[in-house]
Amino acid sequence: MRASVFIAFFVSILMASSANAASPNSAYEGQRIFASHCQLCHGPDGKGGGPLASNLGLTPTDLTRTIRSRSDTILRKIISGEDGPTISGRDRHNILTDAMPNWGKVLSDQQIDALIAYMRYLGTSKHELLGDPLLGAELYGNYCAVCHGEDGYGDGVMTQILDMEPLDHTNPVAMNPMTNEELIQAIMTGNGEYMPGWEGLLSQEDVEALVSYIRLLTQ
Repeated sequence: MRASVFIAFFVSILMASSANAASPNSAYEGQRIFASHCQLCHGPDGKGGGPLASNLGLTPTDLTRTIRSRSDTILRKIISGEDGPTISGRDRHNILTDAMPNWGKVLSDQQIDALIAYMRYLGTSKHELLGDPLLGAELYGNYCAVCHGEDGYGDGVMTQILDMEPLDHTNPVAMNPMTNEELIQAIMTGNGEYMPGWEGLLSQEDVEALVSYIRLLTQ
């Protein structure tokens, strides 16, 4: 009963608030760019098994491995095609081939930085993205931002009304030890005095999308 009262209270606050959309973060934006520009060759997991690469007989780089040994500066050069045929004095062989588009012609510096942030997630995170982050971002803005803040820092408008300290979803120290299953359980059934359970209001697909978006906030 208490959980249902909290849910009704939260929803009423959300409907009355005009600031109910989570603002995009770098890794989230990068995931969208990766899906539209990169995964046809590098595959949705970044390991190089995309359908276009297979059809063309290409062997794209496994980004989950090479990302760990490349600086952001080098990655920007590779993605943008900057500096022509050489990168830091080295030949492009095994770094950038003719099959790799020069994305600097179509992507802004900000978009390339976002793409790198998502590639870092692919190379370092042990947590799978279970659902659609795009749906998750919308749901986060509608149901979570009021407490956890538009950017996930735990500074939502409800913190000015109630004596509460929502979890900072951008904090890897707090978030990375939690499994996807633990996050799903917390969202479904609630956690603590102020965190309501959304079971019955959100579907399993919704919750998995939320968890996927939260994972990208941590990057």
